[in-house]
Amino acid sequence: MDDPIRPPFDKALSEAEFKKWYWPKAMLEEICQQLDLPRTGSKAQLRARISDHLAGRTVTARKEQPHRNRTINWSKAALYPDTVISPDITFGRNVRGFFKDQIGPKFVCNADFMDWVKASPGKTLRDAVDAWHGLEGRRADPVFRRTIAAHNNYLQYLRDFQDTFPKRSMEDARKCWDEKKIRPAIDGYVVFEEADVRFLDVSE
Repeated sequence: MDDPIRPPFDKALSEAEFKKWYWPKAMLEEICQQLDLPRTGSKAQLRARISDHLAGRTVTARKEQPHRNRTINWSKAALYPDTVISPDITFGRNVRGFFKDQIGPKFVCNADFMDWVKASPGKTLRDAVDAWHGLEGRRADPVFRRTIAAHNNYLQYLRDFQDTFPKRSMEDARKCWDEKKIRPAIDGYVVFEEADVRFLDVSE
């Protein structure tokens, strides 16, 4: 176990050194705060912003679209089945509450559903409810697997681990992830390898 371990962030860190490691989003937000950079945006945007700063490039944060482009305040507005989905829909308590009222306690706001909604401006929340049932219906297919979003490194790692070692437990997969994520990762993306089982106490 002589692999190098991710060092604490330091303002003197070079861009190349920074990009060698996986940084959780919460840590990226903390780093942005240390560097007096905007903390908003996706994980990829935060990484790029920090990289630019460390390399001495001009950092420009993406500005939010003016409120005039918004058709509805998704966090506060009363929602109905005929409410039209807009491109700026969010999935906070108000929106999730609507779907739970319509679908019932079994409602889960999973990634597939959120992707469908985000890709469906102009359709209604009633359409979204129907889509949720359709997406959930695929569970009956024994070979169905949800698509893991490209940015969800953690879930992809766990899936790859279990595909390779189906008899291993999820706890084993998480132990390997916890060890692997603090070691060098090209462009910050942690890739599962069979050799990662070395992180477990029990040998394969």
